Amino acid sequence: DVTHHTFVHEDMKALYRGFRHDAHPMGILLAGVGAMSTFYPHAKEIDDEEERYMAAIRMIAKVPTLAAWSYRHSLGLPYVYPDNDLDYAGNFLGMMKKMTETKYQPDERLAKALDVLFILHADHEQNCSTAAVRSVGSSQVDPYSAVAAGVAALYGPLHGGANEAVLRMLRRIESVDNIPGFLEGVKNRDEKLMGFGHRVYKNYDPRARIIKKHVDEVLEITGDNPLLDIATELEKRALDDEYFTDRKLYPNVDFYSGLIYEALGIPSEMFTVIFAIPRTSGWVAQWMEMNGDKEQKIARPRQIYTGARDLDYVSIDKREGPEKITGPPARRPVKARRGA
Repeated sequence: DVTHHTFVHEDMKALYRGFRHDAHPMGILLAGVGAMSTFYPHAKEIDDEEERYMAAIRMIAKVPTLAAWSYRHSLGLPYVYPDNDLDYAGNFLGMMKKMTETKYQPDERLAKALDVLFILHADHEQNCSTAAVRSVGSSQVDPYSAVAAGVAALYGPLHGGANEAVLRMLRRIESVDNIPGFLEGVKNRDEKLMGFGHRVYKNYDPRARIIKKHVDEVLEITGDNPLLDIATELEKRALDDEYFTDRKLYPNVDFYSGLIYEALGIPSEMFTVIFAIPRTSGWVAQWMEMNGDKEQKIARPRQIYTGARDLDYVSIDKREGPEKITGPPARRPVKARRGA
């Protein structure tokens, strides 16, 4: 069923072409996922088991297509249709990479590495984006809109941008010789150690071990990356230092995944877009599980006021101190803006 639904409506091209050439691919993907709710209006019938199933299949099938088109749009290249003779990861690589060849054939080792990343990123407890999907979905909105909320949460640099931050860190270190000084900077809080530590895992992230095995295989095909030498030595020195191990700072899934994406020739702004592809299956699974709960209610976190009480109202003209408003009305900051 997933293979059968990889194509998206032709009108989606018009939506994508409306974006500037330099629009961030994640913003384009966010719009594309949200727009699917208008192409499939019956998806709002969330009590219909068949509609729920079809929405799940469509999103898992079509998000790779939308993601690849986001990438092609940023390069000014024509959109490539899915090739359903390829597997899930290979099809995505084809939609990203295909140029003039009649049929794109991805290297099986590269497709395998990407498939492993897809599996490892599919779902991971109640993270920020999953919580967003469940919270928005609890309003009984259609699943496309709920998943769009997950994409929006993943867009944030503290959630989906971690592997990109790792690459920036490795480039800033520049060479293996600079690692001791960098780690001292981390201890002095002058530097940030990206790709280490996790809110759940308090020792070595098991997903990082699996990804690390595939980095060497990918680089055998694509060529050596000096950043790998820096990453390997940084990991070794950090794990030999009690300062980091005592604080449970071990490599996580983001530490090596960015190296694979870069080796595949994928620009850093696409890393989070690729993250969204497998995570869609997790979001959909969470949404379906939530809707199957007969006791499910709309999310409504409590907000508790902790400020001062029993205050007397003071009119504006009689206020003093930091509460007093003086000067002209607030004005919009003047800065260069693009477009209208």
